[in-house]
Amino acid sequence: MDKKGNAVESKAEKKSEREDGIGINDDDAKRAYDLILRDKERLLSFDEPVRFIFSHSALREGWDNPNIFQICTLKESGSETSKRQEVGRGMRLAVDQDGNRQDAALLGPDEVHRVNLLTVIASESYETFVRDLQTDISRSLRERPKKVEMNLFSGRDVVLDGETVSFTEEESKRIYKTLYKCDLIDDDDKPTAEFRKAVEGGTFVEYFVVKLPEGIADTAHAKAVEALVRSVYDAHALDGMIGRAQEKITENTLTDNFAKREFKELWARINRKHAYTVSFSDDELRSKSIERINGDLRVSRLQYTMTVGGQKSQATRDEVQGGSSFGNVQTETRDVDAGTASVGVTYDLVGEVAQAAAITRRSAATILAGIDANVFGLYRVNPEEFIKKAAALIVSEKATMIVEHISYHEIDDAYDEAIFTERMPDNASKAYEAKKNIQRFVFPDSDGERRFAEDMDAAAEVAVYAKLPRAFQIPTPVGNYAPDWAIAFKEGSVRHVFFVAETKGTMDTLELSGVENAKIACAKKLFNEMSTSDVRYHNVATYEDLLEVMGRMS
Repeated sequence: MDKKGNAVESKAEKKSEREDGIGINDDDAKRAYDLILRDKERLLSFDEPVRFIFSHSALREGWDNPNIFQICTLKESGSETSKRQEVGRGMRLAVDQDGNRQDAALLGPDEVHRVNLLTVIASESYETFVRDLQTDISRSLRERPKKVEMNLFSGRDVVLDGETVSFTEEESKRIYKTLYKCDLIDDDDKPTAEFRKAVEGGTFVEYFVVKLPEGIADTAHAKAVEALVRSVYDAHALDGMIGRAQEKITENTLTDNFAKREFKELWARINRKHAYTVSFSDDELRSKSIERINGDLRVSRLQYTMTVGGQKSQATRDEVQGGSSFGNVQTETRDVDAGTASVGVTYDLVGEVAQAAAITRRSAATILAGIDANVFGLYRVNPEEFIKKAAALIVSEKATMIVEHISYHEIDDAYDEAIFTERMPDNASKAYEAKKNIQRFVFPDSDGERRFAEDMDAAAEVAVYAKLPRAFQIPTPVGNYAPDWAIAFKEGSVRHVFFVAETKGTMDTLELSGVENAKIACAKKLFNEMSTSDVRYHNVATYEDLLEVMGRMS
């Protein structure tokens, strides 16, 4: 549309539409433009048969149809479009045939919500849509409360004069009752003239501090109460309120342990990079993969779950921010027969299995042709899962064979010591300030890793250790592998002075995936069989496991 309301097309659109046989000069297209953008009254008429409008980009700002009751998004909106904008096209009070708005004054408070109900068939999951919409609404709400509610004070961190104070839920209730009892808020939960007079005269804090519950009867909490109550009518009263931010550690400095002789010797032994070669028979992989797929491949029947819910007509800020402003959620799950359903999706089965398993198309075709007919029939039940699981089983068999045939050799490259300081900032809550680590902090990925670091700090036989960064990797045919720890023991205290360890929650190989076991096996082969650097490797669950393993290793 141009500025005068006339329908126009770009040169590219004209060329494309001429090739397809349609365009702005096409009678049907012109009637559609006129109906949607010019003749709104006819579009809203019950005599007009049009019920669906598919819009690519024509119905952006400026098109207002009050009688939209369903919106079906055919693609996910981009980051530039908020959920409120997406549903806003249907957030209009409907009109009847005479143009009368169907509002609360006409229909009443209950009927108005029943009539003006917008249903959104979202292109993402119900949970994602509801979460994003509520987050978007929450961001748009003004932070200033409208009245002094019983929960106004709980869950708030108030910073005044450099001191942070907070209130529990029980304290919030008692403060609310005290304010009401002292005539500082009225029956409508609004601050009274007495409260405003006390604030303006600077006497509120001195008056109210003695009325606070035991344990918070101090000036700081009284000032916080004043600021929160005043925020009901003063938009700037909360300017001094800040949420408690998650403290970040932006720099994990190297300690004196980094310069210790033991670590220098350890690092010189493990910092070399390696490449690998693997040689095995394609026929052997194919036959083992066929046997594995026939025995272990299972797929679930395709289902879809339809989730329906509605946003409450009234919701508090806490409900919106807490994600509970949608209610009456109902779900229904139905099976889908992928073999007969007309979904219009085709698959390059051989190509996708070959790509996912990192094998040739010939190998993929041979494996698929060799599996039992009943097993291959599972492809019709769930094509996506069939491809994914068949490829995973092939990868698992390949991983098992790789360990038997892999060999490593050093290349003319090494890891630089700078990899230890390249980690991005991390939460202070995760940090463990270590004693023997080469950096000030260890950022464990689990409670087990934290206990492992604590035990090494307490162990007299440990000279120094390093939590290896993710950039330190060992190449394997099933993906690069990053071990967790490099440890240097005091000479004479243990059999093997230098050790590389992986801390898993278990030492039971049956609880680890085939790929994980293959990576661990490759690391063992590199350090324990092929390396001449006197470094040993093993996966362990605890520091006690490590000591036990070292005692057994030759």
